[in-house]
Amino acid sequence: MDWGDLRIFLAVARTGQLSAAASLLKVDPTTVSRRLRRLETVLQQRLFEQTREGQMLTEAGEQLALKAEEMDRAATAIEPSAGLATVSGLLRVSVSEGFGTWMIAQYLPDFVAAHPELQVDLVANSGFLSPSRRETDVAILLARPRGGPLLSRKLADYMLRLYASRDYLARSGPIAGKAALGDHPLIGYIPDFIYAPELRYLDEIAPGATLRIRSSSINAQYRLARAGAGIAALPCFIGDADPNLVRIIPEVAIERSFWLVTHQDTRRLARIEAFVVWLTALVKAQRPLLLGS
Repeated sequence: MDWGDLRIFLAVARTGQLSAAASLLKVDPTTVSRRLRRLETVLQQRLFEQTREGQMLTEAGEQLALKAEEMDRAATAIEPSAGLATVSGLLRVSVSEGFGTWMIAQYLPDFVAAHPELQVDLVANSGFLSPSRRETDVAILLARPRGGPLLSRKLADYMLRLYASRDYLARSGPIAGKAALGDHPLIGYIPDFIYAPELRYLDEIAPGATLRIRSSSINAQYRLARAGAGIAALPCFIGDADPNLVRIIPEVAIERSFWLVTHQDTRRLARIEAFVVWLTALVKAQRPLLLGS
């Protein structure tokens, strides 16, 4: 097996594009394509699948990428200006809408600036991509996965509390306690569109209560509360970040957790390791905001 072919394979794995890999290596794209075909012939395995986004590693490609990354780190270590393996290529992160918008997106520019050869997909929406099916490199979930070829650990705990806008409270007057919630419009999730059981916390707040305004989006719930539409249960890292919102009914405190999940076969890739280290440091620094303390 030619190490030059492996270098080309690794460049395509990192960039996800034949043309981008060719530019990085300063060779012609046809050369990249030809050398990849030669490597696949030698290994008798298909290493990439062509998608609309570019070249996606197959399972065999993921296994080879791990070995190639190790070889690249070893080669880098014996060079005169030895350093860590290059953090490059495409990193896809799947995360809940609120945490992705209010926490990761605020600080992600620092991470990207530190790794100029890295491209990041931040998939922050209602629902999660699956590390088991290689849909994402990293997933931040609301519960620990029950099985699969995954590595998971608790990333951080966070708290949810009840919030109302200053304008709403000026109109309604003080809200004495949980028993008074029935007299106010409540904002929350649409039950049919709750994508994780950990988000079914209405009964923990006010058993039997009816939501007046419902949305599948936590950001929309925040906007509704900020606009004075009623009372919403929001993560403290959202509610406390807006001075127009006020915490109410202190006895209502809901604790949940974020779990960091990667595929066991790709956890040692340089781009994934770098992101995990960065994110771990971020949530440690932001623990008071996450817990609303």
